[in-house]
Amino acid sequence: MKHALLGLSLLATCASSAYAQTPAAPAPTPTTAPAKPAASKPLVLPEAPKGTGRLNGQVQDAATKKPVEFATVALLPPTGDTPIDGTVADEKGRFSLRGLAPGTYRLQLSFLGYAALTREVTVTGGTTDLGALGLTATAQQLGDVTVTGEKETVEVKPDRIVYNADRDLTNKGGVAADVLRKVPLLNVDLDGNVQLRGSSNIRVLINNKPSSILAGNLADALKQLPADQIASVEVITTPGAKYDGEGTAGIVNIILKKNNLQGVNGSVNAAAGNRSSNAGGSLNVRRGKVGVNTNLSSYLYYSPSASTSERTSFDGSAGNVISRLSQNGSGDNLGGGAYGRMSLDYDPAKNHSLTVGFSGSLNRNNSQSEQVNDFVNIAGPSPSQLFTRATENTFNFSSYDVNTTYTRTFEGQPRREWSVLAQHSRNRNLQPYSLNQYENQFTATGLPNYRESSDNLSRNLETTLQTDYTHPIGDKRSVEVGGKAILRRVLSDYQIQTATGTDAPFVIDQQRSNVFDYDQNVAAVYGTYGFPLGKKLNSRVGTRLERTDIVGRFQQNDITRFTSGYTSLLPNASISYTRKPGNTLRLAYSRRIQRPNIYYLNPYENRVDKFNISKGDPTLDPEFTDSYELNYSTFVKGSVLNFSLFTRQTNNAIEAVRSRSGETTLTTYANVARNHTYGASVFGSFKPTPKWELSGSTSFNYVVLRSGYLNTTNEGLMYNLNLNSTYKFTKTLSAQFYGGISSSRVQLQGRAAAWNYYSMGIKKTILKEKGDLTLNADNFLTDRRDLNSTVSTPLFNLEQHNYIALRGIRLAFGYRFGKIENSPPKPRRSIRNDDQKAGETQSGQQ
Repeated sequence: MKHALLGLSLLATCASSAYAQTPAAPAPTPTTAPAKPAASKPLVLPEAPKGTGRLNGQVQDAATKKPVEFATVALLPPTGDTPIDGTVADEKGRFSLRGLAPGTYRLQLSFLGYAALTREVTVTGGTTDLGALGLTATAQQLGDVTVTGEKETVEVKPDRIVYNADRDLTNKGGVAADVLRKVPLLNVDLDGNVQLRGSSNIRVLINNKPSSILAGNLADALKQLPADQIASVEVITTPGAKYDGEGTAGIVNIILKKNNLQGVNGSVNAAAGNRSSNAGGSLNVRRGKVGVNTNLSSYLYYSPSASTSERTSFDGSAGNVISRLSQNGSGDNLGGGAYGRMSLDYDPAKNHSLTVGFSGSLNRNNSQSEQVNDFVNIAGPSPSQLFTRATENTFNFSSYDVNTTYTRTFEGQPRREWSVLAQHSRNRNLQPYSLNQYENQFTATGLPNYRESSDNLSRNLETTLQTDYTHPIGDKRSVEVGGKAILRRVLSDYQIQTATGTDAPFVIDQQRSNVFDYDQNVAAVYGTYGFPLGKKLNSRVGTRLERTDIVGRFQQNDITRFTSGYTSLLPNASISYTRKPGNTLRLAYSRRIQRPNIYYLNPYENRVDKFNISKGDPTLDPEFTDSYELNYSTFVKGSVLNFSLFTRQTNNAIEAVRSRSGETTLTTYANVARNHTYGASVFGSFKPTPKWELSGSTSFNYVVLRSGYLNTTNEGLMYNLNLNSTYKFTKTLSAQFYGGISSSRVQLQGRAAAWNYYSMGIKKTILKEKGDLTLNADNFLTDRRDLNSTVSTPLFNLEQHNYIALRGIRLAFGYRFGKIENSPPKPRRSIRNDDQKAGETQSGQQ
């Protein structure tokens, strides 16, 4: 009877999956067959014949060769469509059916967004390994055969949400920040700062591993990565023990496009627009056991800027106003750069694979601005001042990553795997500036009475070694163990030179110049045990033990050398109930750690604005967060629905702290707060008609921030809404719309701006479906948007307005060439360094 119930649930799932799928042409080898609708009345299903036979295999995306997680696997008799046995693939697409009688059967594989695959199989008295089985998804050219199956723009899986960026045509010609704006649960403001469920304490990975391009200012880094290179984005809210302990709100994993198919193929693309333009291409070669993948892109961008600021200062006792500061600025930003990557895959023998990869980036930016400063003394000690500062900032960034991975699988044991990984990363960030100050003027004309220049160099050097081993225990239990070491060294070399008058020589300001070294070494081991608690109940428990050792020192004064070390135990657990395939209720808990990176640690004082100074704090301690989440996912007649309730508590939270001394406001960072967040989120995706796809998400977070150190409490509701719509007029013509709204963000000493964002695009496929033209328009109803924020303290109130240029129009062209054939790849692992708290916007950057 258990097989009858299982068969009924499998049949119902197959029916709902088939309802959502676009019919596809059959792949060259296997034959495809659409799943039949479930019967309108209960079925009495036959028991599967008993025996000692076993079927093993792995379900993959036929185009990308990525595992299709949690696909439905049904075993059918030689004739008829009533399943006699079945299962659900695991998170790596692997499945196993056992206790089968020898004979001939039909195996049916299905999942939402893919054409069902049915093939004949022969069961013996032992184990039959079917290898990789491909499901047809996104359109792919295979010689002269065009496969037109489709994958949903957003997929909900039991442990993550996946946004398939390559299906969203409004991304054409954009950058990574444009892509992340459309990912459910994420909130990306107009400056490019990323939040997950209201928290910026996340870790962003590229292809499951860290990248030196993301090691510093995340908002700036996301403007350097072209959207056309992104295949998908994964959001993991409760990571398991195999992930580094950092990223208290979760992990965002950006998957770049990669081709694992036999033959020679590639693409070229270009986009031109009023705010940004880019061009690039890819070339992929795979012959037998060797494959080479390459990508190269270049980009240019232009952005005008404008800002206003009003600060009112009080005496702190009676609340009397003692001074007012008004600042008005404008400027132009022009920059560009390049991003490239190459990987070599080699399979020396069956069950063995080796991958060597390299990626690098360059970015150059020049910003010229003028700011009028009007400081009025009312009752304070500082004299009134009026002057204009003309500033030129240059941003020179370069980085590279070199990594290698060896993976060993085992014959007849599809879930057993051992891997060894190594990576070396380096980035170099040079940010010199020069300024001229003109007294008692509203414009930068005449001769300056004060000049200043700075060379601010920061470097991050990182080496990582890692090993992981997965061992199955029977069909439903498994153990994962591993170890990792991260050796990280950060350098900040800053020198300030000043000159009073037009002709006076520059003199080094010794009080503001120094060299700072920071070493951080992390060693970790982890273990996870997965086991069933019943037929429909599964559980995973794990823990991660990390040891961190830190040494910091200033070159000019070794007395300031400091050391610290701590050991962290980071447990996690989850339990899931699967009523039927595709309907899962999951409860998860995890404890995470957030170490500050160089953005928060760099002691360099940024005094480009003499009234507003910013610097980091090299003595910061890590944050610890406990997260609880209840999640339910379901498929209803081709529609995807996901509901979540969650809560987070962060102790020792790192927050921006603003204080005033005389005429100057200082912004730095400190472990001064406790953060409680309570929230809920809903995501849905459905097709009103076969040609029209709609998806949307909303999240509500109530945040409570308390700081005994500052005697401050701030709390409030934050929300985020977005909608994505795609319509296919014909096979070669489609249109898409995206819109998002985000409320203001609660901060310890104020609130940051609310904002909205929208884009439209239309795509035409040309040149026998090998090329496409895409026209996109972003925020076309308004030229710029006010990104405002407020700060309130006993000593001053501050209101800032940054006017961001938003209106953008771009035309993109892409062309694909070459001939390819199916070739299932070997499973490959990659390093994930998700152990640091990253910085935010460039404004006031360290």
